[in-house]
Amino acid sequence: MQVVSQAADLAKGTPVTRGLEGCAIVIFGATGDLTRRMIVPALFNLRQRGLLPDDFAIVGFSRSKWNTAVFRDEMGTAVREFAGGVDRDSWEDFAQRLHYISGNYGNRDDFQQLAALLSRVSEEHNCGGRYVFYLSTPPSVYSDVIQQLGAVGLHQAEESDSWRRVVIEKPFGRDLATAQTLNAQIANVFAEPQTYRIDHYLGKETVQNILVFRLANHIFEPLWNRRYVDHVQITASESIGIEHRAGYYEESGAMRDMFQNHLLQLYSLVAMDPPVVFDAEAVAAEKIKALRATRPIPLTQIDQWAVRGQYGPGWVRGEYAKGYREEENTDPQSNRETFAALKLYIDNWRWEGVPFYLRSGKSMTKKVTEIAIQFKRVPHLLFGLTPADTLNPNAIVIRVQPNEGFSLQFRVKSPGQTIRVHQVSMNFDYESLFNGEAPPAYETLLLDIMRGDRTLFAHSEWIEYAWGLITPIIEAWESSPASNFPNYEAGSWGPPEADALIAMDGRSWRRP
Repeated sequence: MQVVSQAADLAKGTPVTRGLEGCAIVIFGATGDLTRRMIVPALFNLRQRGLLPDDFAIVGFSRSKWNTAVFRDEMGTAVREFAGGVDRDSWEDFAQRLHYISGNYGNRDDFQQLAALLSRVSEEHNCGGRYVFYLSTPPSVYSDVIQQLGAVGLHQAEESDSWRRVVIEKPFGRDLATAQTLNAQIANVFAEPQTYRIDHYLGKETVQNILVFRLANHIFEPLWNRRYVDHVQITASESIGIEHRAGYYEESGAMRDMFQNHLLQLYSLVAMDPPVVFDAEAVAAEKIKALRATRPIPLTQIDQWAVRGQYGPGWVRGEYAKGYREEENTDPQSNRETFAALKLYIDNWRWEGVPFYLRSGKSMTKKVTEIAIQFKRVPHLLFGLTPADTLNPNAIVIRVQPNEGFSLQFRVKSPGQTIRVHQVSMNFDYESLFNGEAPPAYETLLLDIMRGDRTLFAHSEWIEYAWGLITPIIEAWESSPASNFPNYEAGSWGPPEADALIAMDGRSWRRP
């Protein structure tokens, strides 16, 4: 009861609506899947809970020949499907704030019409000329949208209390060169403080809590270094295959899809030094420093640092699962990796000599994302123990999904007259302690965009360092196709090459 009481007190915190101002959110790609599944339902839920200002509006922009009435009907269907319970009065209030304009992403006249519509909508809903431009489009049109926003002057606020912000969905390029080009195109129109590169992993409660766990608890941060940590494992596994994403995955693969963004974000948060203050610029600076200190992969020894895999037929949760090459619309001889594992070292005082092992794959044993900080073994075995005893070292496990929470693994004496050492876990999960699931990531991130808080968004410099680390691996793999694909069964924990990667250091992967 005491823990719950303290949690309730802490949960009061700073009101989440502090800093929120009325604004108009323009969604480019408004007829797409992300808009109907995530963005509009998240905004509706925020409105339902009283977390949005009264003065807001949503403007959809897409090539589809819809009008405002059709847009409202379609979003009504989406909200009922993806936002849960919807009462009529709440929806009617929300629907009146939805507007739509059809146009082409590269047509200046269409953007002039958008500017005129925004001016009317801003006046009608008292938005004060404050606009969020959300690019929920294919990456191929990012540059067109940004260029046209600049051409018609929508990137510049007219009044001192107005602002303009642009939101970019991943992927942020497909290698270092394209990421640098995209960053330059954005910088030609929007300043870095106006730019929000969104990664939904950073909106997850447990990811945000990594820094609180480290820096608000004096018992953990002193151990967070090479003196006590043996190694770190970061796992992001999916039990499903590629489903209907063959077109995307044949172009992307596991390394582009998961490592450049999600896994390296988790890696940066675990590895970074404490910021001098908790704000967006200070946190970004420390995350960038962690990537800058990461040792480049030796190009002549890539197989000793990175491995790849592709799933073949197998059994997942008792059901037969196709191999990747059997999936609809994939190349029957495809060499695209659906699994990757990577070993990284950070050359600084905190982490020198501590390996970080990262892995991610499709069609694996189970869906889980976790970070495991494994500590060194005790220096001397007491209590009649011998080196042959299978006694796992202490570990802190941060569960990102599912069942978000933390686990501390340590050893105690089993009951009885003789000393027998037993491993136990002290567990915390959000749902049981806070009486419900954590808020969806998009709700958190959308509120931060409207507040102007960039802490949970990727900085342009971080993006380029991340691509700099993995682009050489991707290029080496694409120039030298794998000869043994498929090399792991659907429903397994990945290929034997991944086990060999970590075994060469005398370690083994966790089985969550």
